[in-house]
Amino acid sequence: MFTGIIEVMGTVEKRTATTLAIRAKVAKPKVGASVAVNGCCLTVVATKNNVHRFDVGPDTWARTNLGDLKTSQAVNIEPSLRLGDDVGGHFVTGHVDAAAKVLVREPWGEGFWRFRAELPKVLRGLVAVKGSIAIDGTSLTVTAVTLNWLEVMLVPHTLKNTTLGHRKVSERVNLEADPLARYAMAAASTLMGKSK
Repeated sequence: MFTGIIEVMGTVEKRTATTLAIRAKVAKPKVGASVAVNGCCLTVVATKNNVHRFDVGPDTWARTNLGDLKTSQAVNIEPSLRLGDDVGGHFVTGHVDAAAKVLVREPWGEGFWRFRAELPKVLRGLVAVKGSIAIDGTSLTVTAVTLNWLEVMLVPHTLKNTTLGHRKVSERVNLEADPLARYAMAAASTLMGKSK
């Protein structure tokens, strides 16, 4: 479990067909610990000199933007939530729903930026204005949503301290719906099914 508050940006050290090595100055995670990389929950399999190695399977490469990563590219890093930690964002599971293209990234005045991404069908009904969404693991508030896209406002701190400050139009970002929205939809579907 994570909160969507990015602790640090790391860089891709190496990629193979089955592993990802990230250089990041975080408290040394134990082997077996969970770390969110661009919002994707991965298990640490080795760590040395601030380089942390993760096993990555074919499904994860395909369903997330981890498959797009290149050597030296920046990634968002968040260690897993520990009992007693502050929850400054919202609960994020690290189970990415989909990778979607960035459609708009433009200044919105006073250092703020408008950020719009595709809304894949799998997320329709799970995203609402003033609700939470994790984009590349970053907890954000939805400012607008249609059947085809969602939009958030990026504040100066987020632009400076996450990869979202460097994302370009047409690049893919990882999206994860608020788990509460998922449970609410499941409950509504069950109730509707019982009323038939």
